[in-house]
Amino acid sequence: MIWIDQRRSIQIMKICVHSWLHNSAARGKIVKALVERIRTEGRNLGRGILKVDGFINHQLDPVLTAAMGQEFARRFSAAGVENVTKIVTAEVSGIAPALTAAIAYGVPVVYARKHRPITMPDGFYSSQAPSHTKGGIVQLMISPEYLTPSDRVLLIDDFLATGKTIGALVEVIAQCGATLCGIGCLVEKSFESGRQRLEHLGVPIVTLAIIDSMEGDSIVVRDPTA
Repeated sequence: MIWIDQRRSIQIMKICVHSWLHNSAARGKIVKALVERIRTEGRNLGRGILKVDGFINHQLDPVLTAAMGQEFARRFSAAGVENVTKIVTAEVSGIAPALTAAIAYGVPVVYARKHRPITMPDGFYSSQAPSHTKGGIVQLMISPEYLTPSDRVLLIDDFLATGKTIGALVEVIAQCGATLCGIGCLVEKSFESGRQRLEHLGVPIVTLAIIDSMEGDSIVVRDPTA
């Protein structure tokens, strides 16, 4: 097995990201692919729940997921976001897009735990959020070992709906004194007004596909840059 040291691996990732940022045709195809798969494979389960288990939050499409991480890096760079040191998300569905975004930046990803493991020290940061898909309230926890006041954070998740889970993560980030630089989500449900609830934070909010309505079997989805 050949091991690549961390500095070399970061150089390789930066080369790949640079190539991606300058390939507009590839970028456009990825966003169109995400929108088209939501149209063809997404299912409205009622109560505002969109089933996209086949490629986002149960079975994953690795090529699509990797490209979406790079697209987050491109869009945040275009919005003037610089010097990111950590990507933060919530377990479980946010981990895949957060990881690919972290790879694009060459930085660690930290995911908020919903159950405290015995390895987590006292003094952890936490907040609560309602779970739309599972029902009830979940606690989100991050160890003080992995998030510090010197960190510049991008918050990445799979969905932006009501904005309450994102808001809870923002609260955790604020508790440790880190700087929130931006919020990114794969899919935004605009009719649930999450973006409006988060705009007061004054950071870029990037989403790769927007659902404008879900009625019966109809899912109206669009590319936010089109």
